[in-house]
Amino acid sequence: MSLSALSFAVILLFGPPAVIPEDLENAFQSLNEAVSKKAAAEVKDLAAETCALARQIESVRAREIELYTEYALYATALASPPTTTADLLAALEQQNPKSRYLDEAYGPYLLALHQTGAASKIPAIAAKAIANFPNNEDLLLVLADTALSRKQSDRALNYAERLLSTMYKHSKPEGMSAADWERKRSAALGRGHWIAGLLHAEKAQYYEADKDLRSALPLIKGNEAMLAPALFHLGVVNYELGRMTMRKARVLEAATFSEQAAALGGPLGQQAWHNALVMKTEAGKMR
Repeated sequence: MSLSALSFAVILLFGPPAVIPEDLENAFQSLNEAVSKKAAAEVKDLAAETCALARQIESVRAREIELYTEYALYATALASPPTTTADLLAALEQQNPKSRYLDEAYGPYLLALHQTGAASKIPAIAAKAIANFPNNEDLLLVLADTALSRKQSDRALNYAERLLSTMYKHSKPEGMSAADWERKRSAALGRGHWIAGLLHAEKAQYYEADKDLRSALPLIKGNEAMLAPALFHLGVVNYELGRMTMRKARVLEAATFSEQAAALGGPLGQQAWHNALVMKTEAGKMR
């Protein structure tokens, strides 16, 4: 639970009294007790009941209670096992797809879906949610990966670049440790630069590809599935840039990238080794 959410709960529970119908007051009190007990099934039912009652009344207090029902689902979900987390956050999404709590909840929500064998639902959920949360890094990462896997190059590049822009602007969220944020930030930036670099290379946008792939390298270190393609394309990109600018040093650097890719093996290993030989031969003809 973030500090902002906790502050909201404290203000709502202990703020100035207001006159509201008895059935809404009783439902609110029952919901608050269910949240305190972390009784997920009760929270889900009571949140829906209390929200429906609050929406029938035009008052500031009723709107506050309606917002509390969203907080109740969010807070209980984050303190629950994955199956319950996914269920409660789906209920929150259905109740209010623009809820302020969903922006923080999509990371745990998508993870819970993956953990419970419902990963196939993730792309559709992310595609729908991004309209309400266009700068949510968890959604952007899913959409970039999904588009890449479907060979939707323009869409994948768009999402990857939006992800990078978002991550460079975002600061550490409240309630998240500095170490956890740095891990999340590094993983998202690494993936974003990697996807963008591969797609720029595919489009023969060599300068952009070189910049993104070089930025990705320190962030994907140890991940051979990502590192091998990054090195392979860095080899190709720098070979082309070296030939365009007649820079022997760059062609030799391209050969080094290709040799590093070859050493990692995999489906690109043999082609990378052949590329390295061609690049060295080409460099030998240059001054």
